Amino acid sequence: MTVSTTSIVRPRRTERRLGNRIFRSPTAVISLIWLVGLVIASVTAPLWLRYGPLEQDLSVVLQGPSSSHLLGTDELGRDLLARLISAAAPTIFIALIVPIVAIGVTVPLTLWASRSRRAEAAMDRITEIVLSLPGTVIILAFIAAFGANMPILMVIFGLLITGAIYKVLFGQSKSLHRQLFVEAAAVDGVRPMIASLRHVLPNMSTTVIVQFVLLFGVGIGVQAGLAFIGFGPQPPEPTWGGMIQTASRFIFQQPWMMVPTGVMLSLTIIAANSLADVLAGGTAVPPPLVALRRKKSKTTATSVENAPRSHTAEAEQGGLVVQDLVIGVDKDGPALVTGVSLHVRKGSVMGLVGESGCGKSVTSYALLGLLSPGLSVRSGSIGWNGADLTQATEKTLQRVRGHEIAFISQEPTRALDPMFTVRSQLTTAIKRLRRVGGAEAQRIAAGLLEDVGIIDVPRVLKSYPHQLSGGMAQRVAIALALSGTPSLLIADEPTTALDVTIQAEILDLLRGLVAERGMSIILVTHDLGVVADICDDVSVMYAGEIVETGSVRDVLMRPEHPYTMALLAADPHTAADLDNMTSLASIPGQVPLPGSWTTGCRFAPRCRFATDICLTTVQLDPRAAGDGGVRCARRDEVRGRQDEWRLPITMGEQR
Repeated sequence: MTVSTTSIVRPRRTERRLGNRIFRSPTAVISLIWLVGLVIASVTAPLWLRYGPLEQDLSVVLQGPSSSHLLGTDELGRDLLARLISAAAPTIFIALIVPIVAIGVTVPLTLWASRSRRAEAAMDRITEIVLSLPGTVIILAFIAAFGANMPILMVIFGLLITGAIYKVLFGQSKSLHRQLFVEAAAVDGVRPMIASLRHVLPNMSTTVIVQFVLLFGVGIGVQAGLAFIGFGPQPPEPTWGGMIQTASRFIFQQPWMMVPTGVMLSLTIIAANSLADVLAGGTAVPPPLVALRRKKSKTTATSVENAPRSHTAEAEQGGLVVQDLVIGVDKDGPALVTGVSLHVRKGSVMGLVGESGCGKSVTSYALLGLLSPGLSVRSGSIGWNGADLTQATEKTLQRVRGHEIAFISQEPTRALDPMFTVRSQLTTAIKRLRRVGGAEAQRIAAGLLEDVGIIDVPRVLKSYPHQLSGGMAQRVAIALALSGTPSLLIADEPTTALDVTIQAEILDLLRGLVAERGMSIILVTHDLGVVADICDDVSVMYAGEIVETGSVRDVLMRPEHPYTMALLAADPHTAADLDNMTSLASIPGQVPLPGSWTTGCRFAPRCRFATDICLTTVQLDPRAAGDGGVRCARRDEVRGRQDEWRLPITMGEQR
């Protein structure tokens, strides 16, 4: 069976578009204006310069700045400003040869080597040879044999630097070639090179562009260096390196001569490097892990200690209080989560339940400020210890993560680095979070492994992650999350990848942590059996909003929303307790994508009880029985009819 590439969702860009990044950074704008302005001024120099770059006047030699010569003159009375500006365009254009050659040669070879082991082995040997070559000697030998042809010298330099650029690009290219969307394209018959150009190269674009700009700056420096030692264009042709050489000969007679050329060269290289830094994310946007990027408001970012206090009744009870949280793609993109409100009491376990694509994981990441770049919290609040984390600075969030709120992922391999032993990873985290020495950190690490039920602690401490079973690795990941003694643990489907026996052990472990440490847990899961086993409260999420909340007993025994009823009818744990069960329920359709949500009940297109009243806006109203809320316009009519989800849906019954 073939997989159509038209149905494959390619990963979103992990960073903002380069154009937005440049024009939203003052540093990048100034750098770009400087470089472009130099080229324009140099090309149009004959139209506005008062003197020509070769025009001599022996009556004004070695003069400083004056009204006639704004930057002074050299040893032959030539205007320094005219020579600097005239040399700018040739310098910049010749410097561009280096990145064009280096990137143009390296990128195709990198894509080729990433797809083939033989090509990778061959390229490794070639790059090792290239990196071992004495570049300076080769360039000087070429000059001795063929003369100082600067464009050709830049071509040679670009070829010599391909080995280093290959090492930079290869790791990223190799990783991207292993992604599912690239493999799916190959299954569909797309030729390897086309798949690389279509799927891999665009995801490497930021790295490639950054390396291009950095090499441009290097090219300017190399070109000036060669001209300084006399291997550039020969006099009287103006070059920045040649002008610095001349200024060095007259440094005692006229020291000013060194200043204009030195400043011009320095500013140009700084502009190139600054532009590369912005493209790499250094100044235009916050670091990749800073996710709560809110638009500036009148309220300034505050720390946990000085954050505005919440006066709601729930906040006074303590724990985590999320109110009307809205998460969406930056600017005018669709919302992924709308109006989510949660309250996790101290020492309790709250289950967050729903199908894939409902927004559970996005919500859990937002609580820690770890949304993917391109996503942000648009409105709402995340109350923690009386402070609003959506208004907190990144420095404050770093004090919260690990110390007060910890995270357990679905796959322990995401939390454990395969390059380091368990001892190294645990002790490093403990020393950072608890501010203790090495010996004390090792003692605490051993204690944490015992707390999570590991018997052979010395062996596990010496092991690498790949030497552990799935259940053992998950226990180590839980121990790693406990390194900072958090009071809230966010567990994103921690038992999904485990077998039933290990799953039960992990649940017992989490239950014990709540009892012994008084921790709170947010358990993100699909499994209602897990919710019934460990949770105190539950929030059912569908299409980016909460549709039902309440205690586990109320929600699972007396569901009031049709979606909750459908999930229970489709769950084998619940169905196994019914004597008259004939088959599991099936919910028609799928969760609607963000941007296609209706103004009414978002579950209505899949609900067998939907009528015209469901097309209007539905609020989260209090439950008929117990605490919590339900978002259903017909809840009084459909309550208690969950068994009807096991009946076949007839033609015309569902709207």
